[in-house]
Amino acid sequence: MRVNLPRSPGRQGPGTRGDGRVVAFFDIGTNSIRLLVVCLQRDCTYQVLTRQKEVVRLGEGEFEDCCISESAIERAVVVCQRFIDLAHSFGADEYVAVATSATREAKNRNDLLHRLRQEARLDVRVVSGEEEARLIYLGVAGGTHLGDERAFFLDIGGGSTEIIVGGQHAYELLVSLPLGAIRLTNQFFARGFDGRVSKKRYESICRHVREVIGREIWRFSGPRPVRAIGSSGTIINLAEIASRTANGARSAGPGFLDKKSLSRVIALLCSLTLKERRSLPGINPERSDIIIAGAAVLDCLMEAFSIERIEVTGRGLQEGLLADYLSRMEGFPLLDQLSVRERSVLQLARSCGVNEFHSRTVAKLALELFDSSGKAGLHMFGPEERELLLYATFLHDVGSFISYQDHQVHSHYIIRNSDMPGFSRREALVMATIARFHRKKAPGKRELAGTGLVPSDQKRVRALVALLRMAESLDRSHAALVRRAAFQETTGKNAVLLISAVGDCQLELWGIEHEAGNFRRIFGRRLVTEVRRVELGEMHERDKEPLPNLLNHSTPRGWHPGEGRMDGRCDQPSHRSGDGMTTCHVPAGDPRHGQAHGERPPASRPLFASPSCDPGEWEGDHVPRSRKKDNRRP
Repeated sequence: MRVNLPRSPGRQGPGTRGDGRVVAFFDIGTNSIRLLVVCLQRDCTYQVLTRQKEVVRLGEGEFEDCCISESAIERAVVVCQRFIDLAHSFGADEYVAVATSATREAKNRNDLLHRLRQEARLDVRVVSGEEEARLIYLGVAGGTHLGDERAFFLDIGGGSTEIIVGGQHAYELLVSLPLGAIRLTNQFFARGFDGRVSKKRYESICRHVREVIGREIWRFSGPRPVRAIGSSGTIINLAEIASRTANGARSAGPGFLDKKSLSRVIALLCSLTLKERRSLPGINPERSDIIIAGAAVLDCLMEAFSIERIEVTGRGLQEGLLADYLSRMEGFPLLDQLSVRERSVLQLARSCGVNEFHSRTVAKLALELFDSSGKAGLHMFGPEERELLLYATFLHDVGSFISYQDHQVHSHYIIRNSDMPGFSRREALVMATIARFHRKKAPGKRELAGTGLVPSDQKRVRALVALLRMAESLDRSHAALVRRAAFQETTGKNAVLLISAVGDCQLELWGIEHEAGNFRRIFGRRLVTEVRRVELGEMHERDKEPLPNLLNHSTPRGWHPGEGRMDGRCDQPSHRSGDGMTTCHVPAGDPRHGQAHGERPPASRPLFASPSCDPGEWEGDHVPRSRKKDNRRP
């Protein structure tokens, strides 16, 4: 349910800039209450303003008599009041709140809902087990790159466990089981128990869990997914304990947990008293009393579905609430129009205000260089390298959000440290490193050795950086004058790059000449460029190929940030006014458009000839250019 509250006069938090809408999402669970506050922008991006979590143990003692205790209700009301105040300070005027297992099973749930409505001014929707599973699926699948694969999605909560089978864009099966860490702890341990857990007691928990799973196992009769993804604090904490107790180092974030490591962690946890468990490396002390019951659920699930390794994610129901909200918002595109990775890249780029037209142009050129150089035998890279090059190219200028000076360094930091669902830490580091060296000095082996990349990735990145630097040079004027750039078949020691362009692209050719030395060091070929002049009305069909798929999805109501007006006219600044900068409103396809931005009109000689080139070397629209030593820096 959504409750609209009036914003206090003059009280605007950091999320109320522009026309953004600030929304707060509440997840009232059996163990804890979580808050997520985001600012939603008209261009389909959002900014997380704050995340909060408070343990309230709403289900403590409840599953014995199906009633939430008065003390638990009081804790929940107090926490929600504080969260409402916090969200309001960020400018939130809309609240989406759901309650799960503990509330839906409680006989006195109306008492809790009434007090939350009256005292915290929060209207809470109690969701069914299947709806809880659906929201978890939306949250996890929306941040996980699955491609065409299917997966198990497992979420072990305080009162229930949700199991989902699905792919990237749709689920096949939603199951909610009455198995939770708090529920089982209440059932198998006396209140205040703080001793070691015997093997016999642990086995009794597992027998019960297997019995509950067995009643529903028939629903999973189809082909088993090859991947398994686990969410929730229980699974995250077990993975962290496994990592910390295995090598003594803190986990860098959500990763993996295999069956062997889980068995080792369970044996360790059972051998410790409650006090000893609280000081165990990696454990969340607030979960130390319920972690064994949660581990038993995961242990039995992995056994029942023959899962050897589970991927661990920090996403869950909260992110599902956000995804569900976005999918229902008027003007926002459907989430399945973009892949998880595309959404992550576009979200980061727009949050940093990149020039999308330039980024799209450079990305298109980079992919043309990648594909054609592969066909020409210059490299043996595959789809993975191509995809990472595309995304790194689109994000290469995000650092300008901080400062244009040394923005390549800022881009590296932003890409490496941003939350980018769908990418592994290694992939984020590869993209960040490619962006880091897109300008200034090209990287050598020494520079790449200090990036944290493994040697095999260093070699790949060095070549991908070279292609990005060339693509960036080919749009140096940010005017998309170069419409196509592709390598021809290599002949001997030369690699011939055929460039199709409109207008005067001397800046672009100057830049590509500067990259010839780095190209030769990496690919072992001498770069020779041939320029083919094309008119807008006479462009070859291949020169009109659309920009990469990631970049073609429009934002609401036909508005494209950085692309000007909805009527197709340009609204970029023009320098041709005598009294300073004016706004250009010439249609982009009009011959006068380039002149409005200071481009020179066609001359009587080929526009692509070097000033030092002998006129006798001109051969129609093709002008060979051999690289000569030139100490000029772009």
